[in-house]
Parts: sequence; C-alpha cells; structure tokens
Amino acid sequence: MLPSLEARRIAIVMKGYPRLSETFIAQEILALEGRGLDLEIWSLRHPTERAVHPMNKKIRARVTYLPEYLYEEPLRVLKGACWSLGRKGFGATIKAFWRDLKRDFTANRVRRLGQAFVMARELPADVKHLHVHYLHTPASVVRYAALLTGRTWSFSAHAKDIWTTPDWEKSEKMREALWGVTCTIHGVEHLQALSTPDRMTLAYHGLDLSRFPAPPESRPARDGANPMDPIRIVSVGRAVAKKGYGDLIQALAALPSDLHWRFAHVGGGELLASLKKQAQQAGIADRVAFLGSKAQPDIIALLREADLFVLPSKKAASGDRDGLPNVIMEAASQGLAIIATDFAGIPEFIRDGVEGRLVPPGDWEALSNALNLLAREPHARKSLGDAAFSRLRSDFSMEGGIDMLETRFRALVGHQQTKPEPV
Repeated sequence: MLPSLEARRIAIVMKGYPRLSETFIAQEILALEGRGLDLEIWSLRHPTERAVHPMNKKIRARVTYLPEYLYEEPLRVLKGACWSLGRKGFGATIKAFWRDLKRDFTANRVRRLGQAFVMARELPADVKHLHVHYLHTPASVVRYAALLTGRTWSFSAHAKDIWTTPDWEKSEKMREALWGVTCTIHGVEHLQALSTPDRMTLAYHGLDLSRFPAPPESRPARDGANPMDPIRIVSVGRAVAKKGYGDLIQALAALPSDLHWRFAHVGGGELLASLKKQAQQAGIADRVAFLGSKAQPDIIALLREADLFVLPSKKAASGDRDGLPNVIMEAASQGLAIIATDFAGIPEFIRDGVEGRLVPPGDWEALSNALNLLAREPHARKSLGDAAFSRLRSDFSMEGGIDMLETRFRALVGHQQTKPEPV
C-alpha cells in the first residue's frame, strides 16, 4: 500500500525475528519505542529458537512475517505481484532486479523480489519510512519495496553483510538509501569508500546497563592450582568460522597440565558437532561443555560465575568477520576479564593490557599463552575487568547511538509521535 500524507510509522525490517544472537537489534527497537517512535517489524523469516530474550517480550511493535519461500504462500505472492504491476515504480523495480539478477543469477534474487511484492502491497498506509538491518538480502527486499511504493529507506550495516556482499551491490544500495549507520570504524571506512562519506555514520550499539545487574562485588581468587576449584572460562557466540572456536579448542588443549580449568560455550551454530569432535580428539571433552543457545538471564548468571571470558574472532574463508560483538560488552558489564583477538571492531573497545588481553587472530598458541598467564593472576583479572566495566559505562553506553537514530527518524516522520504506553 502507498503511504498516506499523515504517515508517521517506521517499519523495521530484518532477516529473522526474534533472534537470541541479535540482542543489539532488540535493544535498539525497545529504546526507540521508549522514545515514543511508532514502529512495526517485518521479518523475512520466522523464528527458529525456542528461547526468547526478555527484551523481545517487552517490544510492542506488531510483527509481520513475509513468505520465507515463495511456494509456501503462492496466493499471497500472486496478489502482491498483481498489485505491484499497477504501481508507478514497477518499471524501476524490475530494472533494478534485472541488473541484480544478471550479476547474481540465483533463486535467492527471485525470492527477494517476491517478498518485496508482498511487502509493498501489505505495508499499511501509515508507514512512511523503511529501516533495514543488514545490507545484504534484507536490504534487497527493502530496496525493491521502496521503489514500488515511493517510500524512503535507510539501513544499519553490521558485519557479515559488509564483508560478504559484493562491492557493486553495496554501492548501488547506498546510493538509493537516504543514509546508513554501522557499528565499527573499520566498517564505516570501508562503506564510505564505496559511497559519499556523508552517507555513512558510526553508531556503536553500546549497552543499556539498566538491563544488567551491577558487577559482582568480588570473585573468588582462583589461580588454577586447585583441581577441586578450577578456573572457569566462558564464551558466548555462534559456532561459525568467524568466531574462531577451533583455535580456542586448540589453545585449551595446549594449556599446561598443572592448570586446572573448565570451559563453557553458549550458542548454536553449524560447527557445534565438529567442535565437540575436536574437543574429544584433543582429550579435553570432559572439561568442555557446549550448552547450546541460552536466554539472557542464563548467560548473565554464567558470566557472573566465570573467571575469564574469551572470544577468538577472525576472518572466515568466506570473508565474513565480526564487528564489535555485543557479548564482549556484556562480559564487561559484569566486570569479567576478557581475552579476545586484535581484530575487526574489538580493539575499538578493548585496549590490550588496559581493558583486556588481545592476541593475533588465528594464533592459537598466543591465545593459549594468554589464557595460561591470566588464569594464574586473579589480581590482574580484577584490574582488567574493572577497567572494561569503566570504559563500557563511560564511552559505550547505548544512549549516544539511540539519540542519533531518534533525531534522524523524527526528521523523516515528523515530531508528533504516539505516546508510549507504560511497560
């Protein structure tokens, strides 16, 4: 449907909703609702996880799911296509789609056009602007839907979408979008090189510290010498190549025999089975626990009980890489000592020897050495954890990014917004 003259609502579009790995998006939506912005959510996929983050339960925005596969809802797709045929923007949409298809002849391209037909027809008249999370497939749907309906659109780029999407595609999408934001300096610089500098703005996700308990007042001074009270190491992240968990298993297996430790991993992912097998082959399976996906309260409890948080991110063979993982800031919210890699957006938050320890990406020996040293130094862990919490609180709160987004959205839809109901 075409927007009305009084349209004030913003549609937030994403690949899947809700997702436990995308708390940064849920945090943003909830905060914008709290500022009085009138939002609705559109998702290309239905949820695949049983657990739901508490923030998602507080979000009031209506959620609409597009047909994930066009053959599953043929009548809905046909109605969308017939409606789109009569739109003024149909020719421009098909021209853009055809250019895309010639350079990437895949079924995925056709699916995005079909989803755009459905979205364009079903968008309520009071939706004025579209904002999409991720610059790859979700932005394709939004781009086509915007062309069909004459709406404006903007985007938030994150990690995989920046580093695995072809440059030609990113350039064309940025040229048509009003503006975009991303969450690391490295990402901003890369995208600015493909567009005009004023199109891209740095906006750290930050963390809403009101959602987290204060850090524990103290932690046990474990040093790995007591087999009855081993060092507790934890990591949270999807079991995918860019997280570097294969390096971590190697690093753990190489720790000295006089260091007593246990490791817990939280997260799903395609590499879980191979990581379990690797741990078994390395002879450390009895000290490694793969807990699967967990809700946020369970993760916070685990962080509070741990001695060390580790995340060995690196560049995957596909080119995929992290931005600034929110889990690092969540670990910092609990004053937990952090070991990570000097890679992507991580050093924008963690400075080596100040807020944590950084090692080269892909270097499992350096990672093992850092784990060994810090596991034996409870005072150093406390110093690093305190510094990480202090930096989080002073420089990486959520408010700055939300202020910027609120200002931009209000400039697009006007200042008169629906007053939020009490949560």
